[in-house]
Amino acid sequence: MKNPKENIPAGSILLSEKPFVYCLSSKVRTENCDFCFKKGMLLKCTACQYVYYCGKACQKEGWSVHKAECRNLKRIAPRIIPDAARMLARLVRRLHKNGNQVRSYYSEMNFRMYKDLMSHYPDMKNDAKRMEHFQSLLVVLEEFMKEEILPNPVDLMGMFGRMCINSFNICNEEQQILGTGIYLGASILDHSCEPNAVAIFEGTTIHIRALKTMQYLNWSEVFISYIDILNTTKDRIEDLKRVYYFTCQCQKCLTPDPKEMLAACCPNTNCDNAITPDGEQNCSKCGEHINEEFLVKFREVTELTDLHIQRMKDLAYYDACKICLEKQVGVLHKSNIKHVKTLDLTFESCICLGKFEEAIIIGKKLEGPFHKYYGKFHPLTGLLHLKMGKILIHLNNIDEGMKQVKNAYEILKVTHGIQSGIFRDELLPLLRQY
Repeated sequence: MKNPKENIPAGSILLSEKPFVYCLSSKVRTENCDFCFKKGMLLKCTACQYVYYCGKACQKEGWSVHKAECRNLKRIAPRIIPDAARMLARLVRRLHKNGNQVRSYYSEMNFRMYKDLMSHYPDMKNDAKRMEHFQSLLVVLEEFMKEEILPNPVDLMGMFGRMCINSFNICNEEQQILGTGIYLGASILDHSCEPNAVAIFEGTTIHIRALKTMQYLNWSEVFISYIDILNTTKDRIEDLKRVYYFTCQCQKCLTPDPKEMLAACCPNTNCDNAITPDGEQNCSKCGEHINEEFLVKFREVTELTDLHIQRMKDLAYYDACKICLEKQVGVLHKSNIKHVKTLDLTFESCICLGKFEEAIIIGKKLEGPFHKYYGKFHPLTGLLHLKMGKILIHLNNIDEGMKQVKNAYEILKVTHGIQSGIFRDELLPLLRQY
């Protein structure tokens, strides 16, 4: 923890904390250790045949938590318990073991406890989808924890609310979600769509790192983003209201979106101006007329893109990405947020398929919008530069590759830190070698 009176440079760790309770995603349970979340050669729990560990040490360390659930996992096999139910079961057991007495310090004198977490109970009760989810979890928990005493439904719903509102997605250093965790100290952090701090994970440990230099540490002025900020103000506000039940009042949300965020291209192929759909009859730069046929096409392409982006939330499909990009040519502006998201999905699918030359073409189109919308320092921007650098070096374009690696260096030393695995194991070896 930083001294609150010290000047705090960008990249400083403001807080590091182990989770109060956490759970590995079932999607990666055979690939990552259930205790430390590391990837590698794993050993299966011989009792439940469900949980995997990277070694005896983690199995021993994780037994205090896994012991109670092990027989339950074995009993319901081959069914797989939903992640939310397993997480809630772990929270119930943690509180049974005096978890409500745990203090997690975020400064020398200040701490947070379980009771300090907001449950938004009234909002939850009025949220039909959340209530439906809770009712289904009740059925699962009653079956899963058959031999254990469950709290009454009111208390259980309070736990569910605290879990929904206060959980962090635990990600690896490449920002891929591995699981979920509740961090009592880090729960002090409020949201901003223009954050000055970021949550980065090392295994299951959360590190809150400063993205901007601060004259002193004032926790009421430290903000992270609860959501993906690569979105319009309208969509960000809807996401925050739907998931966290509040309306953001940050400066970014009070300022109109950049015109190009939802813009069309100028129909004149020699003009790079951004056009506001339904708002301009002629291009303000070249005077080209915007006819109804073009506007209909813009709306059709936008709807098609939205549909494919929703379908590819968990996995990008190269063919679908290419269809969208082809439809967007000459219709969506290069900085249109939906075009940028399609480029991002295409970039990742190209890497997965080994289409490295195409990945570089797509990546170069992403650089400008990423810096524009994510700001000077953001983990995903740093990772974009690093991936492009590695691909260019693989393609023997060393000079261009090293420019990208150096760009990644400047960002990742702030967002991840020079002690992080990705910095130590991937970035520094490239700098030393070339």
